[in-house]
Amino acid sequence: MHPNLLRAALSQRSPSLALRLAGRPAFASSPALISQRYLSINNGAPSLQSSRIGDQPGVEGLHQHDSKAVTTPDSSKQAHELLPASSVLRGDWVLFHPVYTPEELKAVEVMFREAKTFPDKIAAGFVKSLRLGFDFVSRYKHKEIPPKSSMTLQQLREAGYAMDPTQWLARIIFLETTAAVPGMVAATLRHLRSLRLMKRDSGWIHTLLEEAENERMHLMTFMTLREPPVWLRALCLAAQGVFYNLFFFSYIISPRTCHRFVGHLEEEAVLTYTKCIKDIEEGRLPEWSEHPAPEIAKDYWRLNHDATMLDVIYAVRSDESTHRFVNHSLANLKYESDVNPFAFGEPDMHTKGTKLGFERNEADAYVEHTRKLFEDSERGAKSDRH
Repeated sequence: MHPNLLRAALSQRSPSLALRLAGRPAFASSPALISQRYLSINNGAPSLQSSRIGDQPGVEGLHQHDSKAVTTPDSSKQAHELLPASSVLRGDWVLFHPVYTPEELKAVEVMFREAKTFPDKIAAGFVKSLRLGFDFVSRYKHKEIPPKSSMTLQQLREAGYAMDPTQWLARIIFLETTAAVPGMVAATLRHLRSLRLMKRDSGWIHTLLEEAENERMHLMTFMTLREPPVWLRALCLAAQGVFYNLFFFSYIISPRTCHRFVGHLEEEAVLTYTKCIKDIEEGRLPEWSEHPAPEIAKDYWRLNHDATMLDVIYAVRSDESTHRFVNHSLANLKYESDVNPFAFGEPDMHTKGTKLGFERNEADAYVEHTRKLFEDSERGAKSDRH
């Protein structure tokens, strides 16, 4: 992101939001990574989102040469007139979320955290049992294909070695209707706690709400491909009703165990989407190999105009890796007092995709690093004003 973009936002009403949405404060391998964050002007003008540096023609978003559109806070009309038509009011209806580089999308690894403490073992064990039940309900069949198999695609599907698009969508839709529950429940309880104690929340609520909305956007994306049958809707309704209340009371008892549970759950989600990617790339899901990405996905993840479903699955997997990283990190913190290390920003996918979370000392160091970045940026904004 052009430095003037960040400084313009810092000089206005929401400097902390501007920093938080404008860059990856740590672990960024190059300044180009900073261009992938939202920037909200928060003065009546539209919320703007930057595109990747080096966007190809036709990719919509705010480009570097459009930075002059936000350097003057006088009126929303002026900002509106200076922006290209394709950039106006895109993405202002969603909370912060990452936009990934091609290198980041490939950086995600399938990883599983070893459960050592008794609460962690409870969380991991519950996820395993939930996974078995979920596989049965969603009719998930994905056995390892025998070496040197000569079976056709149809034979692979009939034998349970591969799934067709309808089967994949049934699993994904059922998964995403429940995956958005934990973040919303946790945010609600943190919100109520903040009201009861009449004190600030240390940055947890926003991250949890962002996670809930991100999972909901996954559902909205895949819903464009299939209208769920009545039986699937009924199943989702029942599962959500049970899961919401169970997670609600569990979070009251042990927030740390609940975040660990979600971290383990996201490990399974990363595995599922990795298998889906493998099926597409190895020709076992040809229906999605060239299928255009839904418009809602192009807008949300800022995908190229010619993006396919494979690009969407890569982006969704990266999101799940982020949730894995964030929840394992939060489970390592003290719920009552520790600052959310992701309140100002998140590391890029080269960290979130290859590491299972911050330990408490790493989280503290990350908070200090992002705070220093904010202070440096604020000093730069002040020097510009003077």
